[in-house]
Amino acid sequence: MTPGPVTAPGTREAPVPGAAADAPVTAEELLAEVRSCQQVSRGRYRTDANRSKATVPVCATADAVFWKADMDIDCDGRRTKACNTRTDPHFQPQTAFPTSRGKPLNSAALPFVVVPAPGRLWDYRKSGLTGGSVVAVVHRDRVRYAVIGDTGPAGIIGEGSYALAKELSIDPHPTTGGAASGVTYIAFKDSRVSPIESRAKAGRRGEALARAFVGRE
Repeated sequence: MTPGPVTAPGTREAPVPGAAADAPVTAEELLAEVRSCQQVSRGRYRTDANRSKATVPVCATADAVFWKADMDIDCDGRRTKACNTRTDPHFQPQTAFPTSRGKPLNSAALPFVVVPAPGRLWDYRKSGLTGGSVVAVVHRDRVRYAVIGDTGPAGIIGEGSYALAKELSIDPHPTTGGAASGVTYIAFKDSRVSPIESRAKAGRRGEALARAFVGRE
């Protein structure tokens, strides 16, 4: 048997034309790119206010910033049947980044990620991120694209909107839902979409950015 060609270490094989090359980027592909951490945060974050130990660093590549954490549920913003003061005792009627019409985001309808407010650990703005930046979020074998839509406490990380949790098959209830671990957030630098509330634009831009990130282009 004639041996096949050998691929040099550290190089990628060209994608095979056809269905496989055109298929959506997988969780496995994305996670392979964030196995090692070049830390950009000055320390580590806690995942919840009641956690005494900080365990989550913010890491960076040339094109993205990422962290691996839990997912608490953000139900703030527009009042809806799912998100209000009755379903969420910590409900706030605004989000850090508004819609194109100046209204609060709808956390029950728009997949978005919460980033820590700028602080001594890390300032997301210095990493090329802002409201509307595209984020690939991975949970188990699911990949969903969201935008940065809100900010949270400066020392805590790991939060997504009701709609994002639902798309990832995570219990979206604001008080009893969420995921204790196993969620990876990959925020692409300089990737702001407008209007921020356009799920379609975030999805298209996210898939294109993800393809480049894993070397499909």
